[in-house]
Formats: sequence, C-alpha cells, structure tokens
Amino acid sequence: MFDLHEATSGSMTQMTSLHEERLNFVAKKLINTGAKTVLDLGCGSGSLLYRLAAALQFTTIVGLEQSGLSLRQARQNLQPWLNETPDRIRLITGSYAESHPELRGFEAAAMVETIEHVYPNELSKVELMVFGELRPRFLFMTTPNSEYNPLFDLEPGEFREEDHKFEWNRMKFRQWASGVAKRNGYTVHFGGIGDLHPDVGHPTQTAAFELTV
Repeated sequence: MFDLHEATSGSMTQMTSLHEERLNFVAKKLINTGAKTVLDLGCGSGSLLYRLAAALQFTTIVGLEQSGLSLRQARQNLQPWLNETPDRIRLITGSYAESHPELRGFEAAAMVETIEHVYPNELSKVELMVFGELRPRFLFMTTPNSEYNPLFDLEPGEFREEDHKFEWNRMKFRQWASGVAKRNGYTVHFGGIGDLHPDVGHPTQTAAFELTV
C-alpha cells in the first residue's frame, strides 16, 4: 500500500524530466489532431510553441500570456521561426480569463500547467472565456495530480510551485472538467503523463475536450 510519507530521491530531477515529457506529449497530441490553427493559453516562455512551430502543418500559431517577462523570453526562444515566417506565429499579452474575441474558433488549443495558477474563485471566468467564448474544437489541458506529490518529497498541503493557488486530486479535477464539458457542449476524456503509480496515478493529469455542438 502507498505510504504518504514515502519519498523518492532526486525529486527536482524527476520534475524537470516530467516537464520535458509533458511538453513532448502535448505537442504530439495537438499534432495528431490534424489541426492547422493552434492556440497556447498561458504559453509562458514558449517551450510548447517552439515544438509546435517545427510542425509545418500549423499555419497559424498563437501564444497568449499575461507575463511580459515570459513573453520576452518566448520571443527570444522563437526568434528563428519569427524571422522565417513572421505572419505564422503571434504572441499576445493577456489573460485567458478575459475576453479575446479575435481568438475564437481555433481548431486546437492547449492549457499546460496553467489553471493551477488561477484562484479558484476565478475559474468560472476562465470557463466562460475559454469554453464559452473562444470555443476551440479541441483543447488539451494538464495540471498536477496532488496525490502524487509525496513522491516528489513534498509535505502534505505543499504545492509543486509557490505560485500555485491549488492542486487537485484526480477526483476533484474530473468533477470540475466534466462539469465544464457538460455545460459548454464538449466531451472530455481523462488520462495522465509520467510514471504511473498503482495507488496514486500519474504525476500529471490530463483532460482532452472535444467540441460536440
């Protein structure tokens, strides 16, 4: 049986490896949709965008990020692509909890390790803007699985990053995502990324939303 006080060594190395695995997994998932337009909501420093830019099937790639510092880093990371095809990639300053009507109707979108940076009482705004207004045909979301945290040497109630406002267990994430899907005309399928533990699941939990109406 899983011991909540059990911990593994090299937790920082594990999380770094998980970060790369997660980005590669999400990029492959988006590529496999066959989409030509893709939107990264909370794109950070552009690590996922860099992977998507290498997939020539995407004719329009947009990253939305509210941190000016992160966007500057993204521009540096994407400079080769921006120089080669400047009209193909756009970086926009803003929050996905705010209205962006110009970003409606993308074929694919991603929200990678970002909703946990939102205060829980703001999640209704996120749902309204992302699933009610933007309505991408496919959206792939990832967030930490709090049940896995003891395996990263974290104490009960300790988050993986200081800026996280919450970290959900699998049941809570599935309840929230299922409600979002039902209210907005999506189906949702759940999965995980990273090493599977028989008692606590994957370190990263995922939800794949597909528009049905």
